[in-house]
Amino acid sequence: MHIVPIDGGVCASLGFESSAVSAGIKNPEQKRLDCALVVSKSDAHVAGTFTTNRVKAEPVLWCQKVCENGVARAVFINSGNANACTGKQGKRDVETIAEQLASLLHLPKEHILVMSTGVIGVPLPMDRIRKGIEECVRSLSVENHLNSAKAIMTTDTVPKEYAVAVQLSKGIVHIGGMAKGAGMICPNMATMLSVITTDAKISQQQLKSLLLRAVNKSFNCISVDNDMSTNDSVVLLANGASSISVEEGSEDETIFYNGLLQVCVWLARSIVLDGEGATKIVEVNVMGADTEENARKVAKAVSVSQLCKTAFFGGDPNWGRILCAVGYSGVPVIPEKIVLWIGDVKVFEQGLPAQYEETMVAEIMKNKEFSVCIDLGLGTEEVCYWTSDLSYDYVKINADYRT
Repeated sequence: MHIVPIDGGVCASLGFESSAVSAGIKNPEQKRLDCALVVSKSDAHVAGTFTTNRVKAEPVLWCQKVCENGVARAVFINSGNANACTGKQGKRDVETIAEQLASLLHLPKEHILVMSTGVIGVPLPMDRIRKGIEECVRSLSVENHLNSAKAIMTTDTVPKEYAVAVQLSKGIVHIGGMAKGAGMICPNMATMLSVITTDAKISQQQLKSLLLRAVNKSFNCISVDNDMSTNDSVVLLANGASSISVEEGSEDETIFYNGLLQVCVWLARSIVLDGEGATKIVEVNVMGADTEENARKVAKAVSVSQLCKTAFFGGDPNWGRILCAVGYSGVPVIPEKIVLWIGDVKVFEQGLPAQYEETMVAEIMKNKEFSVCIDLGLGTEEVCYWTSDLSYDYVKINADYRT
């Protein structure tokens, strides 16, 4: 086996430590973990992908600059406050965080990534943040990976971390990551926060290319609702601590990419599984498209359709809603060529309902996980998306998020 799951999250990669503390960011009386820090013991190449929302939080703008420079040593994340739409003060606060960490870790501030998640439009409580930073630096350890994953949660109900060991021709490298996300989840780009680490020795340009490919097939293929955040960020740090090089264009690069993709897909799926109010995860497979872009359009149309998602919640085998979403996706489909399955039951073909027992489909849709497969009959391209159902609880959670 080239790729084996292991424990350790972001600290599974050699040369990385993390920490997590409670700074009382939303409420000084609460003791929930809300600050996390991930640090590499040596310089790491860094790549990132960020929200395409035109309204970007100040931490996103900061991280984009760090990734453009290509080197990072630390990632600080706070939950409970997004530091978005906070004007010049928000920008100053990001720089203050980076400067404080730079002083404590003896690093250039330009090598420090800063992420935030939570309520929009509220200034950071910097007195509490400063104390949280000091505690984070004091408590760095390879053992703190799970608490770090807990500290970045907002409406998440479970922490999300995953890691793999990857066997390359010259030895083993490690890839580990953590993520947060449960709401405001819609493809393009990665609606959540994620930090991924590796001890592979790999160039910044390679890292950027491989991350973009992996994100496109994972974090850009999920939907809980149809909203995109102001803070969405995925960063990948490679510090080379294993001394194992990944040569561009080599078989090792392909194996490394598959390991990275496995980590990204696991984290992306875990976000959908933990979607706000979600009771089910549905894999939407679109095949037989003439282009990958058209396959994506169809998959997204089905994945974000409120009528489809409520049918998934109710276990209603109403395939007409799925077919309707395919039809308005903007792709020039031919109904007579479409074949549609729910689970392993064919429900539509040749422009007509197929012969099947509706009770069988209803039983499939009772499962926490099931699939919808759509063959467009137009080509060879295919795409896989993951979506959640839309339940009563989603409305309850988001009706009083700030209060």
